[in-house]
Amino acid sequence: MLNVIRGLLREFGHVIGNGPVAAMRFIKTFQTDDCLDMPDVVKSMLKTLCDQVVALDDRVTFYDKLVEYHSRIDERAKRIRTIPGVEPITASAIVATIGDVKQFKNGREFAAWLGLTPLNRSSGGKERLGRISKKGDRYLRRLLVIGMTSQVQRARGYPEHVHPWIMQLLERKPVRHATIAMANKAARIICAILTKETYYHQAAA
Repeated sequence: MLNVIRGLLREFGHVIGNGPVAAMRFIKTFQTDDCLDMPDVVKSMLKTLCDQVVALDDRVTFYDKLVEYHSRIDERAKRIRTIPGVEPITASAIVATIGDVKQFKNGREFAAWLGLTPLNRSSGGKERLGRISKKGDRYLRRLLVIGMTSQVQRARGYPEHVHPWIMQLLERKPVRHATIAMANKAARIICAILTKETYYHQAAA
């Protein structure tokens, strides 16, 4: 919908900045001051589109708060959230999806279920691990990778605030490979935390 608004504005020589933040800034301004040099019928169309975007943004904000609330009152989600890089949406999605974590024998099996374990490409007695399988729940896998990507960004700005293992990993591997490895480890920690009904402690990670 934002692209439709951008396209409509460009037709009449108006350009807004890239990204959703710039688009929302324009939308809120337009709702209170529609002094653009455009035909009234176009302004009417633009106002309808802007109203729809604002309504959708309000709904997203409402559900974000609902998920945040759930992640604070659900004991399993609270435990998972103690892991760096695991946010409320990720914690709530994991709890809602996996059910009883004891269905998995161990953390490795849970990581494999998420498609975060590397494929074995061994041959001729030589062991080689390939790309991750990408089998299993794509949504949960993506949430974990996004969360670990935020940890990589944090490591770049505040290396003293992340686990030393992350810094060592980033020295050895490309960022993309590092985030996958971190997501794999996070999955194993999640399984252990839910199984043992405990909380994450960085010193023991």
